[in-house]
Amino acid sequence: MKNQMVAMILAGGQGTRLGKLTRETAKPAVPFGGKYRIIDFALSNCANSGINKVGVVTQYQPLELNEHIGNGEPWGLNGGDGGATILQPYSSADGEKWFKGTAHAIYQNIAYIDRYNPEYVLVLSGDHIYKMDYSNMLEFHIAHKASLTVGVIPVPMEEAPRFGIMNTDQTNRIIEFEEKPKEPKSNLASMGIYIFNWQVLRKYLVEDQAKQREMEDFGKNVIPTYLENGENCFAYAFDGYWKDVGTIESLWEANMEFLDPDHILNIRDEEWRIYSKNPVSPPQFLTETSDVTDSMIVDGCYVAGEITHSILSQNVRVGNGSVVRDSLIMANVTIGENVTIEHAIIGENAKIADNANVIGKNGEIEVVGYAEVIGGLKDEDE
Repeated sequence: MKNQMVAMILAGGQGTRLGKLTRETAKPAVPFGGKYRIIDFALSNCANSGINKVGVVTQYQPLELNEHIGNGEPWGLNGGDGGATILQPYSSADGEKWFKGTAHAIYQNIAYIDRYNPEYVLVLSGDHIYKMDYSNMLEFHIAHKASLTVGVIPVPMEEAPRFGIMNTDQTNRIIEFEEKPKEPKSNLASMGIYIFNWQVLRKYLVEDQAKQREMEDFGKNVIPTYLENGENCFAYAFDGYWKDVGTIESLWEANMEFLDPDHILNIRDEEWRIYSKNPVSPPQFLTETSDVTDSMIVDGCYVAGEITHSILSQNVRVGNGSVVRDSLIMANVTIGENVTIEHAIIGENAKIADNANVIGKNGEIEVVGYAEVIGGLKDEDE
């Protein structure tokens, strides 16, 4: 897809529903599955789909995300004729500095896209967990002579009001779009994945900015305008695993699902690897007092306690007598002795003191934030 299609990953979201976990970093940079970050899935999908020109649009707390992506080398996106490019807000001639919405973020980066003069632009969200071959979606787009193709996935009808819903005819043509409808007419939810004919989208964005300045968001503005103007809009149905991990509950659930060796995501698939940037850490060490069941333990971990159905990310230390159940422990966490952690997410660099308890109750997931300290830590030199 050398110059046929450029990918734009929208990765500037604050992720307020993730609370403590996104106070220091953008949602796409939140750790996932022990050794990954959420954005790794979109980047790996691009690499595996043969897309080597990827713009990553950042905004909120971008430092950690920028460092993680770098020049795109872990994903093979550091080639001379393309690569991964970090695109951040800047002060333009009209005085605008921040992206006002998804479509406005693309408008602000027209110059980047024009460098490659692509026929198509693939717009992605940087905060979903899934595997998808975008080349199949592009073939669908071309075959249907579409101006816009929206990736959709069927969701339970009771969950449909949470999503943008595409109503289609028998040919998969989109005839109506409903943004989070109270009484949805279908269950085809937008995945936040779009393929546009670039020159058509460019014309809409440039003309709007010169006049109304209303086309700020794809869901609220661009798609309805396309439909009103009779553009060929089609829905591409995806039948694989896809998860929006925008809430504490969904993030915890996706990580717990990740522990299943028969998970449909199939993280061990050599034909479709999920790549990431990982620090070099020593091998994990399990002491004679450790007891590990149905869990993922990543490099650098020292475990002297009991771990059940949990994920321990890089360089986690678990003291003697401690119990971790049904939990995600992010990187560089120190867990003291005789600690109990259940139904929880522990943020990066947190410290849990001896004898402390972090337990989610009544179906709620307990969360410890980045570098948060729970309990009274004793002096490490003692």
